[in-house]
Amino acid sequence: MITPERKKEVIAEYATKKGDTGSPEVQVAILSERITNLTEHFKTHAKDNHSRRGMIRMVSERRSLLDYVKKSDVKRYESIIARLGLRR
Repeated sequence: MITPERKKEVIAEYATKKGDTGSPEVQVAILSERITNLTEHFKTHAKDNHSRRGMIRMVSERRSLLDYVKKSDVKRYESIIARLGLRR
């Protein structure tokens, strides 16, 4: 789980303008943070399939957002990928 303080930090880092909480960049960054936290959780709790299902849903949502950004603005997409260090 992401703490409210960490969420505010992520929003401040990836916001495109002041007060921005809903842009694709912010949404992808928050989802990436949550996915990273769950990945660490699964290293010690390998049989937690209920949480794994939620993580798979988050990965799918992140992929959908990235596809949307790529379709609308390729440079913006490449910027997000580079800043977050995602493979694709």
